[in-house]
Formats: sequence, C-alpha cells, structure tokens
Amino acid sequence: MAEHIQWDGQLSEAGLEILRGDGGCIVCPTKVGYIIMTSDKAGLERKFEAKERKRSKPGVVLCGSMEELRELAQLTPEIDAFYQKHWDDDVLLGCILPWKPEAYEKLKAYGDGREELMTDARGTSCFVIKFGVAGEQLAAQLWSEGKMVYASSANPSGKGNRGSFKGIGERIESHVDLVIEADDYVASIQPDKTVETRYEQGVMVSMVDAEGKLIPVQNGERSISPAPVVIRKGLDIDKIMMNLSEYFTSWDYRQGEYY
Repeated sequence: MAEHIQWDGQLSEAGLEILRGDGGCIVCPTKVGYIIMTSDKAGLERKFEAKERKRSKPGVVLCGSMEELRELAQLTPEIDAFYQKHWDDDVLLGCILPWKPEAYEKLKAYGDGREELMTDARGTSCFVIKFGVAGEQLAAQLWSEGKMVYASSANPSGKGNRGSFKGIGERIESHVDLVIEADDYVASIQPDKTVETRYEQGVMVSMVDAEGKLIPVQNGERSISPAPVVIRKGLDIDKIMMNLSEYFTSWDYRQGEYY
C-alpha cells in the first residue's frame, strides 16, 4: 500500500518529488474530497487503471495560477473575467475549454502521448482552479518547473470518497505512491453539511459548442447561442450561477449533459 503522510499546510515536498518523477501518482486532498494527481502519460495510465475508468473520460488540468490557465486554454474576455472572479473569491471552478493551439502542441511535444488521455473526442479538457490549497501548491510549483498536473477524483469510478482518505478504497491506495491526508481541511470547507448532504465534486461549466468550439462573446446581447452550460452541480453552485448571471446574459443548466 501507499505511504501516508499528514498535510501540514505547507507545500508537500514528498508529493512534489513523486510528481517530478516518471509515472509518479499521488492522492491529494481538495475542497470536496480526494483526487489522484499525476504529471505524465505513465501516471495517467496508472490513474485509469486504479479507477477502472473509461478512457473516453479525460482527466482534468489543474491550474495553479491564472497565468497558467491563460497560457493553456482558449478564453474570451468574458470567460477570462468569469474565471478571475472565482479566483479572487477562492471558489472552485472547472470549465470545459479548447486548448490554445500552441499549448496543445506543447502537450504533444512531451512525446509520451498524454494528449490521448487528457482531451475528449472534441479536443477539449476541463481546466480547474481553486481546488484546494494542498493541490494548488503542488500545481503552482510544478508549473514553475515546466510541468502540468492532471487529476481525477480518488475513488472507484462513479462512487464518492465521502471526503475521507479511507474512502479512496484499497485498489486506488495500492496503485499510487503516496496519500496526503487532510480530512480536517476537507471537512472545514462544508462545515454545515453531513456525509449524506455534502458535495462530492465541484461545479463544471461547458464553454464550448457541440463540436468543441469556444462559445461566442455575448457583449451584453440577449439570446446568444451557444452559451455557457452548467453540466455538473457541486460545491458553491449558488455562487457560480449568480456569477454566470453577472457575466453572461444567456446561459443554461443541463445536469450531466457532457457525460
């Protein structure tokens, strides 16, 4: 089984060293539970094997800064401002976006074929910000060293981990190198929720059309289509829908449509 350490609020040097290495794979706490983090194709293969997850469901890109997000993903000024609002307010947010062509070439330039497991059939990925301090620290440091970080929830596919490292299951624990424990941190994000009522995931918003092309700028005009679509409810859904109403005159709610 994997080694276990307790997160002390600082950058995990043990986690960093593993993610710097070839095929490194760790479990890390977030605001909504635990995730599997890795930084290359070999690690992604281990993640899919650990979760027994369909390879058609890509991992997410964890962005440790707005600068990283802007370098990797295609954004309109409205989408950029929408992300910036959630960054400033420390709100977990993930959006489906196309890669910038030069960033996608960088992804392919690693030469290990990771793009196959990091994008869907349309060439898009989910780019996530403000997912939790322990992971943000790792993502920011690795980005400064020229490495991206990718993730999926650390639980058997389709099942939650209930915000506890014990909920990741023996299979995942046996397939990763390290588990960073921080149950108290995870619980502190939703202190008024029970195990039954807590959110197990973050909100996901699609910012692309059916072909994976970026939605048009709205410029305050009404009934613009295609528009942002909330495709997964989760932590802070109320705040995110309010912000959608502030930044976009048209948007939609279609739970589970992407999947």
